[in-house]
Amino acid sequence: MDAAVHLPQADLTGTGFSARRVDDVARAAAGNGFAAVCANDHFVFSRPWLDGPTLLARVAPLIGDLDLATTIALSPLRGPVALASALATLASLARGRVVAGVGPGSSRDDYEALGVPFEERWARLDESVRILRALLGVGPPPEQTRFHPMPERWSFPELPPDRAVAVWVASWGSPAGLRRVAGLGDGWLASAYNTDPDRFATGRLAVDEECARRGRDVPLPNALATMWTYVTESPAEATRLVEDVLAPVLRRDPVDIRDRVCVGPAEVCAELLTRYAAAGCQRVHFWPIVDETEQIGLLAERVLPQVQLPA
Repeated sequence: MDAAVHLPQADLTGTGFSARRVDDVARAAAGNGFAAVCANDHFVFSRPWLDGPTLLARVAPLIGDLDLATTIALSPLRGPVALASALATLASLARGRVVAGVGPGSSRDDYEALGVPFEERWARLDESVRILRALLGVGPPPEQTRFHPMPERWSFPELPPDRAVAVWVASWGSPAGLRRVAGLGDGWLASAYNTDPDRFATGRLAVDEECARRGRDVPLPNALATMWTYVTESPAEATRLVEDVLAPVLRRDPVDIRDRVCVGPAEVCAELLTRYAAAGCQRVHFWPIVDETEQIGLLAERVLPQVQLPA
């Protein structure tokens, strides 16, 4: 199991944004041996939010051959043509590979802001992923479309096979969602604060069984996104961040997320990650809530070395 870092995309604590902050996080990820950096999508949110593909393009020159990932990009709303153009451009400029995690998201606000019916999100996701894969040269075009036309030509860079963008499909773990992953995705992207190690293990097995049924290679690659993180020995600080920062932003009961995030002592965080490693998780995308560069160092020095990997 390796580790990735989410870029500082949302202003969760009122500290504001700066290019230096973004660059420092990217350099810290590369300097501490992380495997990737990532960003995701919202068009409407309760806090200021920076655009994901723009952030990834910003840090591409700073991270060497680390992966760049979207965790997730809202393909039903961005549209497959515009998203493919952004991803192909990113892949043609970056040294590392580009992993396009895609999904419908769970925010009705995003759909209302773009004038798209929220009830159509799943059908739009299926179609947009098929078109996206065709545009990126990793899948056949759909026979017919309903929401997005399949263009006859396009102008974004054509990628060689060794630079091809992998398209991963996000799912919180429902049977329908996992079937979608097996049918459409090059990998499965799970959501840390919407699952736990036992549910992840069950979902991973379900994906691989469905892939085998379809004649696909197993195991399918997987990763865990949005692992909110703050390593601290202070119980009061951990409680404050969960109850006063995360719970209001996520609109969740603190009880429901407390044991699903890496907020607390290094040993507690390592124990949670050990359980995910045993469940077959291959990568965790950590999102430091605040003090990003310090937290990246603590993850690298105090948490990850304690994670016990399967033999």
